[in-house]
Amino acid sequence: MLKILVRLYLVIIVAYAGALLFIPDTIVGLFQDRFMAYNLGQTKGVQSLIVRQFHQVPKAQWPAVEQALAEDFAPLQVQLLRMSDAGLRPAERSRLEEGLYAVRLADWGYYQTVLAPLDKDWLVRLHSPPDPLDINVLSWGVTVLIGAAMLGCLLLWVWPHWRDLERLKETARRLGQGKMSERTHISAHSNIGELAGVFDTMAGDLERHVNQQRELLNAVSHELRTPLTRLDFGLVLLFDEVPAASRKRLLELVGHVRELDELVLELLSYSRLYNTDQARERVELSLLELVDSVLGSFAEELDGRGIQWEVLAGNDMPRFVLDPRLTARAVQNLVRNAMRYCDKRLLLRLSLEEGACLLTVEDDGIGIPVEERERIFQPFYRLDRSRDRSTGGFGLGLAISRRAIEGQGGTLTVAQSALGGARFTIRLPAS
Repeated sequence: MLKILVRLYLVIIVAYAGALLFIPDTIVGLFQDRFMAYNLGQTKGVQSLIVRQFHQVPKAQWPAVEQALAEDFAPLQVQLLRMSDAGLRPAERSRLEEGLYAVRLADWGYYQTVLAPLDKDWLVRLHSPPDPLDINVLSWGVTVLIGAAMLGCLLLWVWPHWRDLERLKETARRLGQGKMSERTHISAHSNIGELAGVFDTMAGDLERHVNQQRELLNAVSHELRTPLTRLDFGLVLLFDEVPAASRKRLLELVGHVRELDELVLELLSYSRLYNTDQARERVELSLLELVDSVLGSFAEELDGRGIQWEVLAGNDMPRFVLDPRLTARAVQNLVRNAMRYCDKRLLLRLSLEEGACLLTVEDDGIGIPVEERERIFQPFYRLDRSRDRSTGGFGLGLAISRRAIEGQGGTLTVAQSALGGARFTIRLPAS
C-alpha cells in the first residue's frame, strides 16, 4: 500500500510541476493581447511620471535625471537608451514610433520591462530585475509546503483504504492457513465495504463447503471402519472352516479388506492435517535421532530386500523445535516411497543452510519427470508406472507429507538425485 501512496504522490507532484511549467505560458500565449493591455494600463501612470521628469529638463540633463530616478526606483532599473541600442522588436519599434508604450511580459503574465519613448531617438526603459535569492527560497518554500500539504491530504484520504485493505489481506492470509472462521469485519460504509462484503460471503461459503466435505469424509471414514473390521474378523474366523482349495482366495479377500482399511486410515490422516495449527505440538529434539527412529522401523525390510541405505549428517547438528509426530510421518512416507522405486541404494542426508535444516531422501530409481513433480503431491495422484498396487500406494502419502511439513512453516520439494532417481527435500526453518 505504501508503494501505491508513493506512486500516487509522485504522479501528483509531477503533474503539479508540469502544470506550473506549461499552463501559465499557454494561457499567456492564448490571451497575449489581454495581458499586454492590462500591463500597459498598470504601468501607464508610473511611465508617465518618469517621462514627465525627463521632459521638464533640457536634453543635456537627461543623464542626471536617469541617475536620480535609478536611485529613487531601485531595485527597479531606470535606463536611458537610444532606440537603435534597445534591441527592439518590430512591433515594439512601431508602437514607440507612434508615441505609445511597449511592454515585455515575464512569467505568469506580469510585466518585466516597460519601454516609453522620449523622442524619435531616445527612450526610457523601466526593468524589473529577477527576485533576490531569499525571495526565491521563500517562493520555493511555499511550493514545498504546498506539496507537503498535498501529501498530508493524501495520507488522510489513503489511510482508511490502507487500513481496510491490510485487514482484507490479513484475513485472506489466515483463510489460506486454514482458519476458515476469519472475516474482515469491515464496515459497510467503508470505501471497500462492498468488496469486503463479497469477500466475507465468499469466505462463509468456502467455510461451509469445506466443513461439509470434512464432516462427510470423517463420517464416511469412521462408518467404513466398523464394517471393515467386522468383515476382516469374520473372514479370519472362516479360514479354518472353508476347504483348503478356497483358503488362498479367502486370504486374498482378507488382503483386500485390510487394504481398504488402510485407505480409510490414510483418508482420516489427510483430513486431520487440513489445519495442523490447531493440533500441532512443539518439542525440541534432535533430527538425527528422529531419522534413526524412523529408519529403525524399516531396517529389517531394507536389509531383507538388499537395499544399501545410508544416513549422512554433520556432527554439529543443533536441536530443532518441531512437531515430532508430523515430521516423523512425513519422513516415513518419503522413505516408504523411496523403497518402492529404488534399485539398490537409499540415502538420507541432514545439513544446515542459513539456519534452516535440510533433510533429503534420495534413491537410485528411474526418477520423476519434470512435468510430474508438482502433481505427485496432489491427493490420489499416482504416476502411470505405479498404477499397479504392487508398486504404487493410494496416492496420499506425498500429499500427507507436504501438508505435514507446510503446517510447520517448512517446504517439501522434489528434484533429480545424483544417484539417478528422485531427491525429496524437506526444509524446516529455525525456531
